[in-house]
Amino acid sequence: MFSRNLRNICRRYSQNVTFRTVEASPAQQNDNQIGLFYTMDKNLSKKLFGQGGLPKSYMKQTKTFTETSLMVRQPALDVIECIKSSDLNQPAIRYVLYGEMGTGKTLTLAHLIHYAHDDGFLIVHVPGVSQWLWKVPRLKEMSNSQTREGFVDLPLDAAAWLLHFKSQNQVLLKNEDLKISKEYVWSKRETTPAGAPLADLVEQGIARVKYACDVIDALVYEIKQLSNNNKCKTFVAIDGYNCFFYPRTRLSTPTKKVVMPEEVSLTTSFMEITKNDWKNGVIVVTVEDISVPRDHQESYLPRYLLYKKGFEHLDPFVPVKVDRYSEKEFLTCASYYRDRLWLRGPEQLESELKLASACNPYKFMELCAPL
Repeated sequence: MFSRNLRNICRRYSQNVTFRTVEASPAQQNDNQIGLFYTMDKNLSKKLFGQGGLPKSYMKQTKTFTETSLMVRQPALDVIECIKSSDLNQPAIRYVLYGEMGTGKTLTLAHLIHYAHDDGFLIVHVPGVSQWLWKVPRLKEMSNSQTREGFVDLPLDAAAWLLHFKSQNQVLLKNEDLKISKEYVWSKRETTPAGAPLADLVEQGIARVKYACDVIDALVYEIKQLSNNNKCKTFVAIDGYNCFFYPRTRLSTPTKKVVMPEEVSLTTSFMEITKNDWKNGVIVVTVEDISVPRDHQESYLPRYLLYKKGFEHLDPFVPVKVDRYSEKEFLTCASYYRDRLWLRGPEQLESELKLASACNPYKFMELCAPL
């Protein structure tokens, strides 16, 4: 009885504020839905992000709320509108999402991935580069590349990524038109013949982990060929892309030599697919100051975080700033939290939280957790 009364009280606080939209298709969303939450189908959420792609704190929140809801925000709508208006027969356009820490760049990327899935794109999504190169466990599985001298392979990470790729594209990988263009020889007994389904290439890397990094390299080449030949359209999404250009990593060889980002085979593969020398593609990356050590967080601007090498690699690109909550977005988020019983207390509490969080989405979520 007490719980029911509490829920009714909390809902009365938010009854004058609309915080949900029934339009669950990103392709149909417009300015009328800005600041409103839409709920993603549970099966689709598991398919797209079951292997990663959503922040850990947000994942905990979705379990508490028993739903995966994303706010419709202007940066996502802007990119979607640009994609709809662009000519995919031209070289792939690159978009860089940037902004302060905690403003929602990863969730904006998730929103765009949902759009790409619904629009029939083949998705190449790297949930977090920093998990490969910087936020690594003390003992990480590494091996010297057998095909590229001086390079280091991360076979377990590569195999996990292939599983993620397979999950996100399970429908498109059944398309008989997606075939590889040449034969790949993995060993004396193992080959993938020309004309085999693209899915066979993915399965090879999952089943034979030692070849996973080389499979990803081959997969990137084949995806670019298929896109150029109008067999598919490809959506590339990489979170924390600037980590590829940071001067060092936390990886080290048995001789204690620090491994540079450019010495990791996975780096070269995803640097290759973010070139704009192919068509029928869209490339969206985020640059995160959280992807580098805290003593280097002087600016969140792309020119600073990408360093000279990364900036020149992506140039030209379309910068898209993901900002703090607007007044409307803050109020609808507060209403949503009250509806989910994540935020409780007197109505005046919102004003204090607005000042304390400075309308930063992540800080607001953290402040509400114990209330």
